[in-house]
Amino acid sequence: MISLPAADVSRDLTAHPNVLRRIFSFPLMLVSLLAMLAALTVRWRFDDLDMWWQLKTGEVIWTTHSIPTTDIFSYTTNHHAWVPHEWLAQVLIYGAYRWGAYSGLMLWFLFFAVALIVAGYVLCWVYSGNPKAAFLGGLIVWLFSTTVLAIRPQLIGYLLLTVELLLLHLGSTRSAKWFFGLPPLFAVWVNCHGSFLFGLLTVGVFLLCSSFEFRMGSLVCVRWDMARRRMLMLALLLSTAALFLNPVGLRQIFYPLNTVLQQHIVVSQIEEWQPLGISDPRGFALLAIVGGIFLFVIVRRAELSLTELLLLVVSAVFALSHQRMAVVFGVVAAPVASRLFSSVWDNYDVKRDLPVANAGLMVLAVLIVVFTFPSGRNLAEQVERGSPVKAVQFIKNARLSGPMLNAFDYGGYVIWALPEHPNFVDGRADVFEWSGVLEEFSRWATLQSDPNALLSKYGVNFCLLERRSAIAHVFSLMRDWKLVYSDDDSVVFVRSTP
Repeated sequence: MISLPAADVSRDLTAHPNVLRRIFSFPLMLVSLLAMLAALTVRWRFDDLDMWWQLKTGEVIWTTHSIPTTDIFSYTTNHHAWVPHEWLAQVLIYGAYRWGAYSGLMLWFLFFAVALIVAGYVLCWVYSGNPKAAFLGGLIVWLFSTTVLAIRPQLIGYLLLTVELLLLHLGSTRSAKWFFGLPPLFAVWVNCHGSFLFGLLTVGVFLLCSSFEFRMGSLVCVRWDMARRRMLMLALLLSTAALFLNPVGLRQIFYPLNTVLQQHIVVSQIEEWQPLGISDPRGFALLAIVGGIFLFVIVRRAELSLTELLLLVVSAVFALSHQRMAVVFGVVAAPVASRLFSSVWDNYDVKRDLPVANAGLMVLAVLIVVFTFPSGRNLAEQVERGSPVKAVQFIKNARLSGPMLNAFDYGGYVIWALPEHPNFVDGRADVFEWSGVLEEFSRWATLQSDPNALLSKYGVNFCLLERRSAIAHVFSLMRDWKLVYSDDDSVVFVRSTP
């Protein structure tokens, strides 16, 4: 972000007298510790509510060799138009499952979680020139990534954001040729996750700030030479053109804006779109990091670039507005904090390295990752705890027929495990809001409308509900419905009269 000379990290590595000292170096030992931290974090996060419909979509694309652009899983939307904005990531998710079932999915999860945090560390190292300070940056990326660590396409999206920042930094401080890594990056990004829009905004901020030269106290802005600015402008134009390499066209490009500006129920009622509160450790950490950066700049009279300031402010506003955007702030703030902190922390000295101690810690980290990797049985138990596995099995065994109404959180698993019964609603909240179903269902589930009206409109014959939900308690009082299944988490009601 700030256009200051960066230390040549590769020079540190090549200073080692032999290959083993390079492999068992202090910076790579820190990488192994971050990888271990990522592995320990994700091992209990296997069952995500949205993972199942992502997995099923990937299976459809894999087996049919076509990308669906209408809803094919629910009977309530009447095949409403749908934007497959994550189709490439969904194919990768299903490919992992096809290769190794639940264990394959977990390996996919582990790989991308580690890649995100390690990429954040590399970004901070290149940006600050200090691997010790970069470790702090890696921890910042890890902390804020815990809002999105799940088997979902967004994990790939935020990894690509980290890579983009690395390319922009290398292009602005070293060779401008690095900018031409952006167009292929965006061609992949637009088909994996909607966060590409923030990526475009980031390039725009770099380009805008590259045109000014000023110093206002600690705030600085360095004008780039014309050739470098032209290279970035060309890369931005090519990146914009690359966005059209998608199966839908303009609708896919504008999908992120549609989410924020037009999907009011999604943004206002779904938890991950809620504001990041100060009671959340990540909300407190965000305010502490922003305050710490500005305090450091004032007290130490350190420089802060206009690019850094703008990206910090924009990412902080996004994160405070929506929990799921906290990881964007982490990726943006980590290199800034690392650069500032590197000035008060001794840099890595190759001559003082302890390869034997490093090797011991790296081996220990690898062993912890291997021996704590969840077994197939453990993963199945996680699924059973988080999804209506037994209730779905009952529905199959009882051969229940007719239209089904399911709890919102159960919709994804129903798509995967009960494909013979089109579901009522699921985590693809966008298509349900566009079709008007989400508003109807929301009013029904929160007892703001007559329960019988919705059930009659869609001719519902049985319901799969969360046992502790308010609407499930109402069903026990409705004489036309009979409880036929119950466990600690789920209940199934069947219509008892024609």
